[in-house]
Amino acid sequence: MIQQNPASPTPRWLLRDELTQAPEPVVLEWLFHEDSLTRRLTRLSHDGFSVAPQFEGWQTLRADECSALQLPEGSEGWVREVYLQGHGQKWVFARSVAGRQALEHDGLHMDELGTRSLGELLFSDRAFTRGPLQICQYPQEWLPNADTAHGLWGRRSCFTRGGLSILVAEVFLPTVWHAIDQAADFNKERH
Repeated sequence: MIQQNPASPTPRWLLRDELTQAPEPVVLEWLFHEDSLTRRLTRLSHDGFSVAPQFEGWQTLRADECSALQLPEGSEGWVREVYLQGHGQKWVFARSVAGRQALEHDGLHMDELGTRSLGELLFSDRAFTRGPLQICQYPQEWLPNADTAHGLWGRRSCFTRGGLSILVAEVFLPTVWHAIDQAADFNKERH
């Protein structure tokens, strides 16, 4: 479980048109790709995709999460932290949160997902609509200890269905960029 360090600064989450300094094109393309990241990673891994849950439970949400979900600061919500993996290698750290009251009234059982991808659920249920993607350089204090690194790009978006909002944040680890580069090199060699 990741506990927010109160001293860590809250990042400024930016929409694509708010970027003053954009990451390199391949990074930008992955960060703002609208389709399911689960599907994209499954293709990249040639069906070697898996989800490794790290933490699930009720927790006080961070201030930036409360703001994005339009909840009072200090609200409690369900937190799910997982690694999205390719062939057992951690590629993306994902943190999904939903406000307690909305989740309990909706009847979605995030606590029963296990190793199933939340993204798979959200993209297969047409009742969910996805809000705009926002990106930032994710604070290293918010990452699992084994993967703390400065300057990792993360993205987030809010999925809504009726009164339920689920905020999904995905942080791209260096290993996924390596896999993307390898796939690009392989495709160049084939053509």
